[in-house]
Amino acid sequence: MKSRHVDLRMDQATYDQVERMAHTANLSVSEYIRQMLVKGRVIVKVEQVMDPADIKRALAELGHIGSNINQIARHYNGGGVRSTEMFNRTKNALCDLYDLKKEIQRLGGERFGDT
Repeated sequence: MKSRHVDLRMDQATYDQVERMAHTANLSVSEYIRQMLVKGRVIVKVEQVMDPADIKRALAELGHIGSNINQIARHYNGGGVRSTEMFNRTKNALCDLYDLKKEIQRLGGERFGDT
């Protein structure tokens, strides 16, 4: 039970900044300030939600890309010739993977996969 009251004065710009940070952390201004005073930091938990249809589409696309890569691997492992066509298929499969990664990052928001 909170039984002590502390008054704190700050200018409007500082309060606005604290209020934004508290809102981002999904906390009241008072709770945000308490956590900053006691812990020196506030841990913000962000939940990223993707539409199930987008997840299903991305998984299907990964399946197609995986099949292409398996075909390329069978070709090379079976002694296949390193032709321009196979080089282009390999390059295209890698580009598809990169494009899909970017799409998943976009769907997940700025914080998803931002490494």
